[in-house]
Amino acid sequence: MLSLATPNLVEGAGPLLILAVIILAGILFGAVAARFRLPRITGQILAGVVFGKAGLELFEEEALHELQPLTHFALGLMAIAVGAHLNLRRLRNAGKRLLLLLVAESTVTPLIVFSAIYFLTDTGWELSALFATCAIATAPATIVALVREARARGVFVKTLVAAVALNNMACIFLFEVARFVARSGGGEGNLVQAISEPGLQLLIAMSIGGGVAVAMELFARYTAKNERLSTAAMVSLVLTSGAADYFDVSPLLACLFLGFVQVNITRERDNVVDSMFDDFRPAILAIFFTLAGMHLSLENAELAGALALLFFFARFGGKVLAARLAMGLAHATDNVKRNLGIALVPQAGLAVALVILIQDDPAFVDVAEIFSSVVLTVVTVNEVAGPIFTRYALGRAGEVGKDRLRLMDFLEEENIVTDFVASTKHEAIEKLVDMMITSHHMEADERKALLSSVLEREEQASTCLGGGLAVPHGILAPGNSMAGVMALSRTGLDFDTPDGRPVHCMVLLGTAPDERDRHLQVLATLARNIGTDPVFQAQLFNAKSPAHASELLQGDDSEDFNYFLTADET
Repeated sequence: MLSLATPNLVEGAGPLLILAVIILAGILFGAVAARFRLPRITGQILAGVVFGKAGLELFEEEALHELQPLTHFALGLMAIAVGAHLNLRRLRNAGKRLLLLLVAESTVTPLIVFSAIYFLTDTGWELSALFATCAIATAPATIVALVREARARGVFVKTLVAAVALNNMACIFLFEVARFVARSGGGEGNLVQAISEPGLQLLIAMSIGGGVAVAMELFARYTAKNERLSTAAMVSLVLTSGAADYFDVSPLLACLFLGFVQVNITRERDNVVDSMFDDFRPAILAIFFTLAGMHLSLENAELAGALALLFFFARFGGKVLAARLAMGLAHATDNVKRNLGIALVPQAGLAVALVILIQDDPAFVDVAEIFSSVVLTVVTVNEVAGPIFTRYALGRAGEVGKDRLRLMDFLEEENIVTDFVASTKHEAIEKLVDMMITSHHMEADERKALLSSVLEREEQASTCLGGGLAVPHGILAPGNSMAGVMALSRTGLDFDTPDGRPVHCMVLLGTAPDERDRHLQVLATLARNIGTDPVFQAQLFNAKSPAHASELLQGDDSEDFNYFLTADET
């Protein structure tokens, strides 16, 4: 009923009624935001702000607290999705830029935040260090939801989501180091213990997530019924979060490891936990982000004051500079270099968890209030503005709407190698077959049949087409999707070719008998655009990295030849 004392507060509302209102409000505000070309997430968070603590305060705080398990469930689900983007085969060619980005995010961003707060205010080094390490994390739920909403795909998206997983790990580890050192007064504590305690947390979280992932995979091998897999997926998520809580480690980190281990031990992506909830994902996201907005409040803004403003801009600058430096050193593509920093702005779940950690630690009773006020104020700003920055970055990177099957969808960054070297055509084909088996997650026993098929076709007639292009191809077992890998050589491979030119590009194709039409389309497209177009040849043959080559093949300018397939063609 409505209270006369506080007319905007609905008293006595049950959790199901509150849940219904939250879902409807989130979906409605999300749809309105989409009409104005804003991320749906921003609309959902604003819905929570309007009906929550910062606005009408429609429901009692205790009533909202009863829905906390749902937020934990949604956060765990998003963490699993982030971990699933750490597919080691897909990231095979991205290792250098991700490592450099991890180092930059773990040093440049916290150093800028620390320097700004410590030298420009009267804040002590202990609190400055806590702010600095807290600044590292990006909100995984927000990033994954934005990528899904935008149907984005490409080198930039791959780098972004993997970066979020890594910076959350780094944040948890470095924050615990900073907390230990600050608690010990600096210098008096044991440095080994300062590092070993967070390291132990990482190890426990990894063991929980990895152990549940292995159990889920073993179960999936012996059942083919979707209802059983769905039940196992639910149990996996809840068990991972619950076990992490029990052992006092981050549930977010444990769920992230669950997704990471599963995607790397499961051949078919269909059995990974987060895919079981695809039908319910819009409702889950609406609940999560609307509830997040309801808990946001500007009541701490006055206490946080200029310190929160300084923290926000220092973190923003640190993210942009760290990404720019790392991607420059990694020779990443311009799309990644220009847009990655602003895409990493959203900050929520983990930062709030760190606030709770400080509030519960008796050693920080004197600074807990100001730390909480600053971080929660910045989180409020980052969760409203951050999705807009990320959505803008996705659009500027040219990867929005690309999560659809294309004619040459199989030639992504992880399926391309540059600076390829081989002394004979036979050696080159063997290398490409090995690369295909690895990058397309095929079974090792498929190698012999594929290699024999390719060599047999090569004996019938050379697949060197001229113009620096060779397209050896073989047959895959029925039911397999088309697979392919590309090798590029600036200097050229000295093979026998129709026009006497060295081979600069080799594309190995593997096609099942039922995809014969697509096979012919791909061959014609490769011959027309790589074999005869001198401008495209110059760009592709001299690509600096697999990422640069992938953008040439999958970017906006390639849609004339690498077009999206219709439902009838897939």
